[in-house]
Amino acid sequence: MTDKPADGPGDGDDEQQNPFKSTPFEHLFGAGGPMGAMGGAGGQMPDLSAMFGGKMPDLNQIMSQIQSLMQPYEGPVNWDLAVDTARKTVAQQPDPSPSQRQKDAVADALGLADHWLDAATDLPSAITSTSAWSRAEWVVGTQEVWRGLVEPVAAQSTQSLSGALPEEARAMGGPLLGMLGTFMGSMLATQAGSGIGTLASEVLSVSDVGLPLAPAGRAALLPANIEAFAEGLDVGYDDVLLYLALREAAHQRLYGSVPWLRDHVLGAVKDYGRGIDINTEAIQERLEEQMRGVDPSNPESVQQLLEGGLFDLPKSPLQVAALERLEIVLALVEGWVDEVVSQATEGKMPSAAKLQEAVRRRRAAGGPAEETFAALVGLELRPRRLRDASTLWGSLRTRQGPEARDGVWTHPDLLPTSADLDDPLGFRDEANAPEALSEADFDAELAKLLGGEQPDDQQRDDGE
Repeated sequence: MTDKPADGPGDGDDEQQNPFKSTPFEHLFGAGGPMGAMGGAGGQMPDLSAMFGGKMPDLNQIMSQIQSLMQPYEGPVNWDLAVDTARKTVAQQPDPSPSQRQKDAVADALGLADHWLDAATDLPSAITSTSAWSRAEWVVGTQEVWRGLVEPVAAQSTQSLSGALPEEARAMGGPLLGMLGTFMGSMLATQAGSGIGTLASEVLSVSDVGLPLAPAGRAALLPANIEAFAEGLDVGYDDVLLYLALREAAHQRLYGSVPWLRDHVLGAVKDYGRGIDINTEAIQERLEEQMRGVDPSNPESVQQLLEGGLFDLPKSPLQVAALERLEIVLALVEGWVDEVVSQATEGKMPSAAKLQEAVRRRRAAGGPAEETFAALVGLELRPRRLRDASTLWGSLRTRQGPEARDGVWTHPDLLPTSADLDDPLGFRDEANAPEALSEADFDAELAKLLGGEQPDDQQRDDGE
């Protein structure tokens, strides 16, 4: 306590009532922070005019935005808010429901694609239903998988932030720690929802990002996004639709025939989330920087403050390791699909090579939506080594047949590694090479040949 009057931020009462004083959370819960704006720590409303550079903001707008983040919910993340945000993001541009003609075209394309794939792989068809989705339907149809991926991020984020507090602050700030968890879960829901909604504007199918986002066997394409993708390719729409149907059907076959693959891929994403080690000082600096840039007369500016930037931070060692595993397995999945579709279209679709290159470039580079998703959620979904993986699978098929190529998926320990992708033509090359002979064995075999005797292996063959 001091003799200084308690009439403003930084006074003695604020120091006493704000248990986060002198911690990285001071800005969050102090009178000048977003939680303090609700009277959370000091019980007083801040000088908002001073906070926003002399402009008096729309207080109702700010309070509405912040209070929406503090609504109670179950679990580590406010998933209803995430879905609502994703759907609102999608609704920013026209999103018509597919017509019956489009639904029929998708069903026919997937049926023909499955027929063509029968000649390219022994893995059986795994499609149990076909759908033509709008962007909003893609959001709803994939939400359960997204939820399972985002919740570990929310739980780890709250734990990381709480653990950064001094013990005294944790003891004094129990109720506020609950508010912190609620606030973080809603912030993450808003960011994830915005990222998923933005991603919905570009995805071409339910399997387009490489992750198994729908229940097994449910194949779906997005006609509106496919039409936008087809523009400028100088390829007929029917060919584009069939080629993407082939890729979707191939994804379904792989995930449907390899029982461990779904958990292996999604597990890498969850491990990435669990590896979050949040730098609270960096978050405090980011919040201060963002609040200085808010235009209180512009509601969109306030919304951007609440949506952006939480995950634009250095990755922890655990995240780096998980991301490397994810990038490799996504490249292997996409490379296998690329190789199998190439075989299925050989001699049947002249435009396949052009479409293959367009898809490769799109998946390797990522579009604006994928960049937005990565910035908001902190996770990149790009198979950067797709070409290497496709070359590896194609080389293995050429040398040992499609059975050997597909047989690699029987166990995760058989999957190619990063080193194998560095030398894709050499993967399992030793399986084709004859057993090496020692010098003594070589001399003995040579002597037998020169003396008119048959080598041991020939004698065994003759004996059979």
